[in-house]
Amino acid sequence: MTQNKRVINLSKNIMLADRVEVADTSFKRLKGLLGRRALEPGQGLIITPCNSIHTFFMRFPIDVVFLDKDYKVVAMAHSLPPARLFGSLLKAKQVIELPTGILKNTKTELKDSIKIE
Repeated sequence: MTQNKRVINLSKNIMLADRVEVADTSFKRLKGLLGRRALEPGQGLIITPCNSIHTFFMRFPIDVVFLDKDYKVVAMAHSLPPARLFGSLLKAKQVIELPTGILKNTKTELKDSIKIE
């Protein structure tokens, strides 16, 4: 059984998601969010290790946060639509995929510190 994680923006002292799955195997990273109809508020996916993503064959847009080894935000995408590539960032070590609007609503920005627990 997969244990869910919580993702908190420490810089803003606000939770981004409290039911976040971790894709840390080749199969889980390959599958990602494929086959899902949506991400509900509070849900998300951490892909690790990862420095780029795609949204091909997805059915919905997502917010995306790229973190470096110190859990600092090094890149973001708001409402990344299906059929897109994003990333290839040398600094990025993992990616968090979230429902659209979370980054804007929480005012998450570059260099914010993120905690995963």
